Amino acid sequence: MTKEDNVLSYPHDAAPDRAAGDPSMSSAMPMDPSGEGFLAHILKSLEDDKAEDVVEIDLKGKSDMADYMVIASGRSSRQVGAISEKLVDRLKQDFKISAKVEGKDAGDWVLIDAGDVIVHIFRPEVREFYQLEKMWLSPAAAEA
Repeated sequence: MTKEDNVLSYPHDAAPDRAAGDPSMSSAMPMDPSGEGFLAHILKSLEDDKAEDVVEIDLKGKSDMADYMVIASGRSSRQVGAISEKLVDRLKQDFKISAKVEGKDAGDWVLIDAGDVIVHIFRPEVREFYQLEKMWLSPAAAEA
């Protein structure tokens, strides 16, 4: 290692953890808002905020609107609103994108359009009524 390498590189213990794939790591450089890493970041956010019955649906080849759809539930209107707000904040902080949000004020069903991933967060009763999973999953998967 030359003297210039020391100057231009991070000290070993201060290197950013981006190589380890830690999606919660924020940095000045935004991560790519597409693909599996982006989906994993969204799923991690939902898990961290105690979303229930999270289902991911691969839309590749089925729709041009997005690559993935994620459907989740919150136990109450307040939790649905909090889950969606935290997710939108994390997307803005970590990916530098402003996701489009619909329905947050009512808290029954919040739609978050994050480009390659569309997220629906429901109260359980509303989710049961609309049954979006059945519309997008294959017939064999919906029956399972």
